[in-house]
Amino acid sequence: MILSVEDVTVSFDGFTAVDGLDLAVEEDELRCVIGPNGAGKTTLLDMICGKTRPSRGSIKFKAHELTELIEYEVTRLGVGRKFQTPSTYEDLTVLENLEISYPKRRGVIGSLFFARDAALMDKIDEVAGRIYLRDHLGAKAGLLSHGQKQWLEIGMLLMQDPELLLLDEPVAGMSPRERERTAELLTGIAEGRSTIVIEHDMAFIRMIAHTVTVMHEGKVLAEGSMDEIQADPRVIDVYLGE
Repeated sequence: MILSVEDVTVSFDGFTAVDGLDLAVEEDELRCVIGPNGAGKTTLLDMICGKTRPSRGSIKFKAHELTELIEYEVTRLGVGRKFQTPSTYEDLTVLENLEISYPKRRGVIGSLFFARDAALMDKIDEVAGRIYLRDHLGAKAGLLSHGQKQWLEIGMLLMQDPELLLLDEPVAGMSPRERERTAELLTGIAEGRSTIVIEHDMAFIRMIAHTVTVMHEGKVLAEGSMDEIQADPRVIDVYLGE
């Protein structure tokens, strides 16, 4: 297992957002997490990436306990997080957005003495091709479509070569064609890394998921293949039946 979440609980002002949650993700697995609003899905990602500290339980990424770490420390271990709303530098070009995400540019010293070399340009070209933006490297991020901004943010994470990707609603607001291309993108980048995707689009989940976890009221309600999940009467009752 690359990620092990054991008996994790977190409460906010008396409300228990995640309650005794257990979750295990294998290497090279693409896991989708679904469930009704308020089920605790985003809070789960917040705890994995160090944004929120659980009140109880353990979260291990490989051999590292994450519950005592802060966000940048978790990132440097190899965990990349994409939030629901695209977060790109809109006044910079696609190339510049990818460039500043390169690990060697971290910190003041790294930025001062950083030189754009062939290795970096090869990396940018590879990532830009994966995210369908090779022909838009000179365009400012603010001029991209919503879907393209989502792809760019995924590309910014890929520049860091994370071993675990956390993606929160990556196809929200996309056109049907963009959703199809995003499914192809995630299927491709999942080879050689583990990925957790939170999403509500069931057709999209069917295109990408290895395993589906259903959360409800802060707990795991069900887990299995997409066919198993869609046939589960508990899931139909609390989520799919909506």
